Amino acid sequence: MQKFLLLLPLFMLLGMTSFASSNPEAEVRELLERQQAAWNKHDLEGFMAGYWKSDELTFFSGGKETHGWQTTLDHYQKRYQGEGHEMGRLEFGNLRIQMLGKDAAFVRGEYCLTLSDGKTPHGIFTLIAQRLPEGWRLVHDHSAEAE
Repeated sequence: MQKFLLLLPLFMLLGMTSFASSNPEAEVRELLERQQAAWNKHDLEGFMAGYWKSDELTFFSGGKETHGWQTTLDHYQKRYQGEGHEMGRLEFGNLRIQMLGKDAAFVRGEYCLTLSDGKTPHGIFTLIAQRLPEGWRLVHDHSAEAE
């Protein structure tokens, strides 16, 4: 019993440290920063690491609904790495992260691609992020390009 009482303050300190360092909103923001960095290195697989690697991932863009991680990767490869296409430089802006619980977040923001010809396709997005055993992942993406 004495050993337990001596270790109790240590357990309390470790528990408080763990709680204090857990910031789900910051973790979601870091996920998006990693995605942006991977995109800007033209590392599409690295960018896709931020998405849930599941057939249940949903991606809405251009009036089309896509299901699954691989299908989403195929979409990105065709649109940004296919012949005559480029990835450009990606920037996220105006990020607003609303926690829906300790393991889910609703994210709104803007994106802008800067291409080598000076064009800047841009738009808005809404995301649903979920904390999974492998960490925070995007389970839904709805992106709309501005006209």
